Amino acid sequence: MKSTIENTVEFVKEKLEGAEAGHDWYHIERVWKLSKKIAVTEDCNLEVVELSALLHDIADPKFHNGDETIAPKIAREFLEGQQVSEDVIEKVLFIIKNISFKNRGEVPAELPVELKIVQDADRIDAIGAIGIGRTFNFGGFKNNPMYDPEIQPSLNMSKDQYKKSNGTTINHFYEKLLLLKDLMNTAKGKELAQERHDYMLGFLDQFFKEWNVD
Repeated sequence: MKSTIENTVEFVKEKLEGAEAGHDWYHIERVWKLSKKIAVTEDCNLEVVELSALLHDIADPKFHNGDETIAPKIAREFLEGQQVSEDVIEKVLFIIKNISFKNRGEVPAELPVELKIVQDADRIDAIGAIGIGRTFNFGGFKNNPMYDPEIQPSLNMSKDQYKKSNGTTINHFYEKLLLLKDLMNTAKGKELAQERHDYMLGFLDQFFKEWNVD
């Protein structure tokens, strides 16, 4: 008999078939692996960590007209079908609802360690070489300009402003990606984020040299 985790992997793979490349199964798989890597350094409920990592983007609101109720509903129905305990389900749904960068101003002051772990993993996958690739892929998906010297980054956006933003791909580094290193929750997350952060800084230096034909 397959385990709940194995069944969840199959469910997510099927659900995200054909998804935008930055938010597809491979993104989920990387976040899952990163979550497990961080979890071994923390005192946590590994089942909650793994299920949350696997289900955290099961229905990303940005691909569902901003609707943040779809993912928790899909996750609950699936987990109930797997006979997962209500306590674990509630913890997983809490993580799904509160993991997002855009929701950071709405989360409680005290966060469960499992959320800290999965959130770090998700944010680590948004930076570094993978993060650069995902950012340009999503910018192309939305047909956003790659860069426009006349458009300045919009810092300190509200949640609604962030959701509606159609700025340039390069500005997204300053509006979100370069901020993530200092938002890490765990010691392991901070360690993993530093190298990727430095890589992005080097990329941006090279990008502007080439843009300006230096």
